[in-house]
Amino acid sequence: MIRKARAVWRGTGRDGDGDLTTDSGVLSSTPYSFKTRFEDTPGTNPEELIAAAHAGCFTMQLAFLIQRAGLAAEELTTEAAVSLVPDGEGFKIDRSALTLQAKVPGINQVKFDELARMAEKNCPVSRLLNAEITLQATLIS
Repeated sequence: MIRKARAVWRGTGRDGDGDLTTDSGVLSSTPYSFKTRFEDTPGTNPEELIAAAHAGCFTMQLAFLIQRAGLAAEELTTEAAVSLVPDGEGFKIDRSALTLQAKVPGINQVKFDELARMAEKNCPVSRLLNAEITLQATLIS
């Protein structure tokens, strides 16, 4: 399986702008720029997209693991907070902090913790990231 996205940039790094488009059409000429990345201008940025990818990947991985355990999640809500920090002459993503709230009828705390840790370690985006990954998982009864 191969998924594709395209980036177009016009101008300089600080004053230029660009847009992102995915084959699925979910992103279609979606604006990104220095201001959408480092300020609060509407648009997206690479870190936000990585956070969305990580939250989605982890949550889907956990849903499959819960299903494999013979249960079904009522709701899994995950936030991923990706940190961009200075690194030498540039920047790097050094952390993705996952925060999960889960409603899973019939699961006990020990099994929930085990499955959440497995999902954190094994979702493809976690395996791709060269960053610290943390998980705070809360089971809601």
